[in-house]
Amino acid sequence: MTAARGEATSAAFDAIGTTATVVCTDPRDLRWATELVRARLAELDRAASRFRDDSELALINARSAELARTDRSARLRISVGATLGSCLRAAARTERLTAGLVCATVGAALMACGYDDLAAVRACVDTLPTGPTPVIPAHHQLKFDESHREVSIPAGTMLDLGASAKAWAADSIASELAVTGSGGYLVDLGGDLAVAGAAPSRGWAIGVRDWNNVVAQVVCSAGQAFATSSTRLRTWVQHGIDRHHIIDPRTGRPAHSRWAQVTCAGPDVVRANAASTAAVILDEHAPQ
Repeated sequence: MTAARGEATSAAFDAIGTTATVVCTDPRDLRWATELVRARLAELDRAASRFRDDSELALINARSAELARTDRSARLRISVGATLGSCLRAAARTERLTAGLVCATVGAALMACGYDDLAAVRACVDTLPTGPTPVIPAHHQLKFDESHREVSIPAGTMLDLGASAKAWAADSIASELAVTGSGGYLVDLGGDLAVAGAAPSRGWAIGVRDWNNVVAQVVCSAGQAFATSSTRLRTWVQHGIDRHHIIDPRTGRPAHSRWAQVTCAGPDVVRANAASTAAVILDEHAPQ
């Protein structure tokens, strides 16, 4: 997605495996707003990235795998930091909104499909065939105690928060910008787009880009959030088979869908992202 420039000014940079864009209605806000977005995304990466060994999420997954080697029937219970806790809260909300279709416990399936090396995925490198395994819906596995900020998962469960953490971050950062500044702000994290504060006089004009980076449609936001899910981006090849990153938890495999791309609007990005991701998984039943 992209916001029309018009009355606003913007900056874009690479972060968390995607392109982050911040747009401000007052050009004087752009520098500090960009610095704030960079800082928050660095915190998110340290907490919730599956692609860096020292992240909080990666350490939880490593402990889960270690526990499984000694007792497959055990559950791992561990306290988490504030940022990861917020991501897990968003993941639990996403699961409830989609009746388990979009869940955080697809990490093992993603790794089995070859989505374990971000550089290789970006290069569309053919990966070794390992065979994805079915995934139990998250409400059978993931438990998050908000009051104690404690996550509980069965031994061997691998978490991936790609479907909700970025959406939560867009919502949270846009809200923080609006509280800190006095203008209008748009935060776009690779298609997860939140707005807050005073909107431009004609609203936010948002170009919905397809997988070829062509603006297919322009929509206007007067406060609504948007999210786009695509089976044509974040793709790779596994043993000669094209793969994408949206896993159907009912099969443990990339969703077989007629939709190349789905964009949804919602009151916040977490809800919009839940809808767009579930729509891809639901295939022909999505319009209902």
